[in-house]
Amino acid sequence: MKTYTFVAVSIAFALTAGALAAQPAPFNAEGVTMGHWHLASKDVEANKKLFVGMGGKLLMSNGNPQIVFPGLLINLLLRTEKPGDGGSQGSVVNHVGFIVDNVQRRVEEWKAAGVKVLPGGNGRLDQAFVETSDGLRMEILEDKAQAIPIRNEHIHLWLPEAEIPTAQAWYAKTFGGTTSTRNNAPVVNLPGVQIRFAKVDNKQAATLGRVLDHIGFDVKDHKAFVKKIQAEGIKLDEPPREAAGGNIVAYVTDPWGTRIEIVQRAPLADEARK
Repeated sequence: MKTYTFVAVSIAFALTAGALAAQPAPFNAEGVTMGHWHLASKDVEANKKLFVGMGGKLLMSNGNPQIVFPGLLINLLLRTEKPGDGGSQGSVVNHVGFIVDNVQRRVEEWKAAGVKVLPGGNGRLDQAFVETSDGLRMEILEDKAQAIPIRNEHIHLWLPEAEIPTAQAWYAKTFGGTTSTRNNAPVVNLPGVQIRFAKVDNKQAATLGRVLDHIGFDVKDHKAFVKKIQAEGIKLDEPPREAAGGNIVAYVTDPWGTRIEIVQRAPLADEARK
């Protein structure tokens, strides 16, 4: 009981000290919401500095560093501590994206904090890019109506054109998303994130073993969700298990090579996001 109380108080202190809330978006009808990115960082300290410079909050979870943004956790290393081989470009998840209230204002702040920021395409002032030293590419877009400085926005998959309709349908069915278009390109909307698809000539590499090793979705009822996807013919990469901190986890890989962790968070772990 004393240990539990100490942990709870420690978490409460960290949350009070932090300025950001990472409470995930409400679960959809399938009990799914956006969860995390998991990096196999080559330089954890450099990534800590970069993400904190962009407005993230550093937390420690069972001895491992996490960065918290509204609606998103970023785990900075795998438990094997093996660094990833290859950046996001060249893999099926070409890049991920944040949205900010004012790109130029945030870029100025980030540069002052030592973050290297790349310009938007074609001279756009409402777009920028940030790349970690180990190759995770992040697109930064703008929504002037947004009430917070930064939040998670999208995951961009690059697939052969013929595969995109199937991939859009797969993500919508598997995770209970809604299909739509953005700039005439297909997307799937899920709580807390938009899955976007872009056409590319050649099949891209799988994410497993790269710097962005996998993405993760939180689920309300792990057992029920796993039963659902298995009934749909989706095979687990490994059996469900209880991870450190009491989270229940399992992994699947989409047909195009994106490794996905499915997580039901333990009560204390879930509180650390709020």
